[in-house]
Amino acid sequence: MKLFNNIQLLILFLLLSVSVSAQQDPNYTFYRYNMNMYNPAFVGSSEAAEFSLGIRSQWAGIEGAPESQSAIFGMPVGKNIGLGASILHDKTFIEQQTWVAIDVSYNIQLDADHMLYFGIKGSANSYDANTHGLVTYGVGQDGALMDYDSRFTPNVGAGIYLKHDRYFASMSVPKLLTPERLQERDGNAYLGVDRMHAYLSGGYTFLLGRTLDLKTMGMLRYVDASPISVELTGILDFGKRFEFGASYRYDESISGLFLFNISNGFNLGYAYETSIQNPIDGLDNNTHELFMRLKM
Repeated sequence: MKLFNNIQLLILFLLLSVSVSAQQDPNYTFYRYNMNMYNPAFVGSSEAAEFSLGIRSQWAGIEGAPESQSAIFGMPVGKNIGLGASILHDKTFIEQQTWVAIDVSYNIQLDADHMLYFGIKGSANSYDANTHGLVTYGVGQDGALMDYDSRFTPNVGAGIYLKHDRYFASMSVPKLLTPERLQERDGNAYLGVDRMHAYLSGGYTFLLGRTLDLKTMGMLRYVDASPISVELTGILDFGKRFEFGASYRYDESISGLFLFNISNGFNLGYAYETSIQNPIDGLDNNTHELFMRLKM
């Protein structure tokens, strides 16, 4: 039984390594409500200060499977400035990293209905990999990893955001630099680099009735030298009290989500995501995500 479990973990590790090579930052089903993480221009775009927490657990029940926690804060300062901060902690088998960022935005009024925001992001990332743990999963390693030490690296990013009451458009690169990190090729681990991620997103809200709106949105994720990831989401908003929707990530997963307005300015949400392709029968390949937002 222990041998069988180790084989499963080895397969999972190799599959995850392939996935991480293409998408090195975690995907959130609640990405529409976590946009500060992807685009610093979103900071200060709301009328009041906002604070949110997110927890994402992938492959529930598998020890060492991917887990992410996020904390995001943003607020307008004066008429044209926005300030914010975000913390992302990500753990995947033998890897873990903590990313801390400060965002600043500046907005201009294009006309009576449109605002254009420009944002910059300054961040630092603490990255660590337990290379001795590779033995557990039967993965070989490059000799250079024998004396591997944790990394602490600075980074910068930028983005733009167009806002209208009914629609929005966003384009950003949250991390322009490419620090070193662990990667896998042909069953062996080696020291590679973090790839640049670019995000293009937009959305439109359809007014279906006095207390019913349909929010449609999508995100295109581009990672250097990897296939483009596309996610489409539709959410029904029942009078700002309850939101229910579904999301489809092309050739990867489908998910459902809901968001409750517990009280004025306080929201709680849950998302359930399942992979379209199940590589190992009998293993739970589903993802659970919790979200909390407080408007102050």
